[in-house]
Amino acid sequence: VAGTIEEEFAKAGYVVSSNARNHRMDPDVPLLVPEVNLDHTEIIPQQKKRWPKGGYIVTNPNCSTIGLVMALAPLHRRFGLKRVMVTTLQALSGAGYPGVASLDILDNVIPFISGEEAKVETEPLKILGRLEGGRFVPAEIAISASCTRVNVRDGHLESVSVELQRQATEEELIQTWQEYNPLADLGLPSAPEHPLVYRPEPNRPQPLKDRDEGRGMTCTIGRLRPCQVLHYKFFLLSHNTIRGAAGAAILNAEYLLKKGYL
Repeated sequence: VAGTIEEEFAKAGYVVSSNARNHRMDPDVPLLVPEVNLDHTEIIPQQKKRWPKGGYIVTNPNCSTIGLVMALAPLHRRFGLKRVMVTTLQALSGAGYPGVASLDILDNVIPFISGEEAKVETEPLKILGRLEGGRFVPAEIAISASCTRVNVRDGHLESVSVELQRQATEEELIQTWQEYNPLADLGLPSAPEHPLVYRPEPNRPQPLKDRDEGRGMTCTIGRLRPCQVLHYKFFLLSHNTIRGAAGAAILNAEYLLKKGYL
């Protein structure tokens, strides 16, 4: 439904900041996470040629993808990424309304979310890729995803293992996350003071305790440790209905306004 409606708005000259999946992988539509790929908005003038009145569409990624790419982007920029393995533990609110039947999720974990693993394996490649010659060139990273639904109200927890192109210590990875703040000087109202927070406690992050960090716009990382299969593994947590949905679309719109696209 959203795909057709968004196209009609773009044709009528409106700017669409979308949370829907329909146009995320279109070749001239930015799949935008402002902390990660601001330069991808440079394709907007090319997309506007498609619509007679100059409208356009900008999308934000899947709710699990957003937290994942926020944690991966600074590592990829500094050390390079070769392979990523991720298992998601996704909150009930991510299923929408009426959501998962109560008797199905009570005392249970559901090891399948339709279409989710394909999104988590493909969307980061576009986001972490580059814009070259008027087209998106995907990042050359192998990603394997397993997605589950758990009996938590809000907050997607993800277990991530990464293989780096260049060697790095645990301290260097943590420092890279802590120093990463590309929106610091833009004054965007929805941007958190710290997009990434690393928790040193051995039992964090937790959805109940950490999902509202940065008004729900911060990605919380913890439990960084060596991995016997790849190089390092860690957990990350993001608020799926704020950072992973409505808040992401609003932040995208704020950036478009700041840079004169609106």
